[in-house]
Amino acid sequence: MSESPGEIIAGGATLAVAVGFLIYAGQGAGLSAAPDGYDLTASFRSVEGISVGTDVRMAGVKVGSVTGLELNPETFRADMTLNVRGALDVPEDTSISISSEGLLGGNYVELVPGGSPFNLEPGDEIEDTQGALSLLALLAKFVSSSGEEG
Repeated sequence: MSESPGEIIAGGATLAVAVGFLIYAGQGAGLSAAPDGYDLTASFRSVEGISVGTDVRMAGVKVGSVTGLELNPETFRADMTLNVRGALDVPEDTSISISSEGLLGGNYVELVPGGSPFNLEPGDEIEDTQGALSLLALLAKFVSSSGEEG
């Protein structure tokens, strides 16, 4: 069997596209090389809409990403691990919340820096947390409270 040069080129191009797709999919799933930064943790009542790879932002600028989510069986809270880029010093009184990009947008994790002169160290926990707000739960409360007034 003899292969023509055109078949070899087409096969090589197909293989290159497949490898490129696998690399792209791996990065999108958070399977890329170890991030350059340090890990922090936080515990939330609800992390609805957040998954591994979700952006961590400060003042609207991406400064890291969520690297782990687990349910703590002792507290029944969601424990989050996030990686913040190494050049960023995060004050120890920083608060963390789950914010929405709008009514139909996705959720992201927001860091709001405090004023402490001391910074969080790698592996420290952010104590001041605010979990995700459910739009449906808020709407249900509004509807039920307006029905009681009439």
